[in-house]
Amino acid sequence: MMKNKVGLVMGMANEYSIAYGISKSLINNGANILFTAQSDRFKQKITDMEEFKNNKVFICDVSDDNNIEQLFSSIKQEYGSIDFIVHSIAFSDRKELQGKYYNTSRSNFLNAMDISCYSLTKVCQYASSVMNNGGSIVTLTYYGSEKTVPNYNVMGVVKAALESSVRYLASDLGEFNIRVNAVSAGPIKTLASSGVGEFSKVLDYEKNRSPLQRNITKEEVGNVCTFLLSEFSSGITGEIIHVDCGCNTVGIKF
Repeated sequence: MMKNKVGLVMGMANEYSIAYGISKSLINNGANILFTAQSDRFKQKITDMEEFKNNKVFICDVSDDNNIEQLFSSIKQEYGSIDFIVHSIAFSDRKELQGKYYNTSRSNFLNAMDISCYSLTKVCQYASSVMNNGGSIVTLTYYGSEKTVPNYNVMGVVKAALESSVRYLASDLGEFNIRVNAVSAGPIKTLASSGVGEFSKVLDYEKNRSPLQRNITKEEVGNVCTFLLSEFSSGITGEIIHVDCGCNTVGIKF
């Protein structure tokens, strides 16, 4: 499905990341992946993985505009062009992912919005200069953007902004025949989700009300993302695709 395609995966932290499942699916379908890491420490984690030890890893802190500009300048210089981008980047102070949303601090709100949402906009600003005709960009969101989820707090608000950004970016980049979509995955135990208070209860809640009686896996999310990054989804853009074993509710309460 992705034979001879070259693309960028941003935000893989470790083998428990959703981005790991996406990367494995892309490689299994023939893609050549470039990675970004926030720092040398995260870069080492990627290169320590046997399956990715030979993949190129760029250092890029998405809170720094110069870093993003340099990233795409280096990609253009070394590879000429790419076919896809996976944006799997989000951040919030763990202490604010518990309790009440109204206790969110101004500093964490702005920082979470900058890293988790605005970074996609900045990435897309440079995408048109390095992406081939028919290119595809996928970001990751979560159901907490639509309904209340205990302790998800500021991230729910940020993901709602991210989903709105996807629609506007899809409109902007459509003239370049570049598609932008988001995948809203059900709850998965990752390094990021472990910071959400009582997340194990969310996993149990979703599993028990799912028609499939289980939680979604990062591998299944990866396969859907691969489809959206491939030419098989050439008519899909500006969409929020749910991958959650059939879960749907008015909100989660414990």
